[in-house]
Amino acid sequence: GLPRSVANQLAAQTVKGAAEMVLQTGKHPGLLKDGVTSPGGTTIAGVQALEDAGMRSAVIGAVTAATRRSMQLGGIPEEEIKHKYGL
Repeated sequence: GLPRSVANQLAAQTVKGAAEMVLQTGKHPGLLKDGVTSPGGTTIAGVQALEDAGMRSAVIGAVTAATRRSMQLGGIPEEEIKHKYGL
């Protein structure tokens, strides 16, 4: 594999580049993904591995948990968090 410092730099630049593309184009990330993947290619193979491992569900769960906890720390009553926000 790659040295840790190189792997960290590549990963950070990849995420940064993807975020910049979303911000600059205003396009949905899925549309951008479709524009850079090809059937049977390396990128779609990586995307498929992430999907198979539950990446989407894990990210949604993490954002939901952080949002809920933020509301709790902000003093929003549990009943409101549950019924008004569905968390």
